Amino acid sequence: MTRRRPWVILASALMCVTAAACTAPGSSPAVPAGSAGGSGSITIGIKFDQPGLGLKEGSGYTGFDVEVAKYVAKQLGYAESQIVFKESPSAQRETLIEGGQVQLIFATYSITDTRRQRVSFGGPYFIAGQDLLVRNDDTSVTGPESLNGKKLCSVTGSTSAKNVKDKYATGVDLIEQDTYSKCVSALAAGTLDAVTTDNVILAGYAAQDQYKGKLKVVGKPFSTERYGVGLKKGDAALCQKVNDAISKMMSSGDWQKALDMTVGPSGFTPSGDNPPKQDTCV
Repeated sequence: MTRRRPWVILASALMCVTAAACTAPGSSPAVPAGSAGGSGSITIGIKFDQPGLGLKEGSGYTGFDVEVAKYVAKQLGYAESQIVFKESPSAQRETLIEGGQVQLIFATYSITDTRRQRVSFGGPYFIAGQDLLVRNDDTSVTGPESLNGKKLCSVTGSTSAKNVKDKYATGVDLIEQDTYSKCVSALAAGTLDAVTTDNVILAGYAAQDQYKGKLKVVGKPFSTERYGVGLKKGDAALCQKVNDAISKMMSSGDWQKALDMTVGPSGFTPSGDNPPKQDTCV
C-alpha cells in the first residue's frame, strides 16, 4: 500500500473546503447557488407540447410554466441563459427528480399524496380542474357522466387518467398516450370521442390555429388540480426558497402579467381560487 505524505492529504482537504468539490459517496449535491451571468446552470423540467403552459417552439420555450420557472430560477440566482429546460413527460417526472436529471419541475404537476411519497413540492402556483375536450359539433359529451360507450384519451402517469379509471371507468374505453398532443390529434381526426386533462391545458390546444373552430372544452370541471413545483424529496430549504419566489411573483403582479401573456390568448378564465396560497414546506 502506498503511503501518502501528510502535506498531500492536507492539500486535498483544503481543496474540498475551498472549492466545495468533494461529495460523500452516494450523496446528491444540492442545487448550486447561481449567480446571474456567472458560472453554473440549473436543469428544469417542463412539458414541450402544451400550448400556453410549456411549449417548445424551435429553440425557444413559451408558456406559463416556463415563465414561472424563469422567475423562480432568477430568484435562486440564475440568469435565463443558465437554465437548461428538459422535457418531462407525466410518467417520468418522479424518476427525473429522483435521478437528479432535473432540479425542479414546472410541468402542470398536480400535487398529490401519492406523488409526495417520492418527491416534495413547492407551491402551488396555479389551480386548474379536470375537464373534457370534444369536437365542436359533438353535443353528446356533456360531462364525465356521459362518457359511457365513448373512446376517451388521456396520458399515462397523469392524475387525469387515474381519475377516470377510479371514478368513470365503467363503460368508458380509455386510451392512454404518452403526450396530450397525440390525444388531441386523434380527437380532431375523429378516431376517438374526447380528451381529458386539466381545463387550462385543453383550452390551449383548442386555441391552436390547426384546431380553432374544430374543438371545444366542455366547461364542467370535475376535480381540483393544484400545480406544484417538483423537487427532491425532503429538501425543505429549497422548497422554501421556491415558495418565497412564487409569493414574490404573485405580490409583485408579475404572476398575473405572465398568466395574461401566456394563457390569456386562449380565452381561458382561471377559477377564483387563483392565485393560490403556498403550502408549508416539510
